[in-house]
Amino acid sequence: MARPREFDEDRVVTAAMDTFWRHGYEGTSTRDLCDSTGLGPSSLYNTFGGKRQLYLRALRRYHDTATAEQVGILRGPGPAKDRLRAMMTHAVDADLGGTGARGCFAVNAAVEAAGLDPEVKAAVRRSFDRVEDELCAVVEEGRRAGEIRATGDARTVARRVQSTYYGLRVLSSVQDDRAVLLATVEGTLADL
Repeated sequence: MARPREFDEDRVVTAAMDTFWRHGYEGTSTRDLCDSTGLGPSSLYNTFGGKRQLYLRALRRYHDTATAEQVGILRGPGPAKDRLRAMMTHAVDADLGGTGARGCFAVNAAVEAAGLDPEVKAAVRRSFDRVEDELCAVVEEGRRAGEIRATGDARTVARRVQSTYYGLRVLSSVQDDRAVLLATVEGTLADL
């Protein structure tokens, strides 16, 4: 199949990201990518260089969109704990609200491929580091306001919140009781 006349690279990468997100790297075939993007195999490979290169592009797209959305929530207005709650609640609602439990694409990639592929690891680490940096800033703000009293340096506290956040993203794939997930959020915040 020839490249469509009005080739929209952003749309193609987003469609590929959604496909990888649903099926994982190993579970996504070239046929799946062709079906979701509308490109033929030769156009897919000529444009992106192959499945792995398209997967790396999809991870960058995730960083530019979903990770940026997480950061936006953390940079929003309001008290520190409210912003932390908003980020975690947004993830719970996104994970439970879809037609299939997809979780977090970066977490999924970390579990499936980051241990095997240094470039995937670097792409995932970039997203994790960005969220960690923002969490650290929120913790520091919360401490200055007297809202967060957890001991330890701000980065360690931020990593504890981040671990809970990513744990929720995994847990929501098997736990569909929103109240259980939100109790985890509230317990985490109470410990701060």
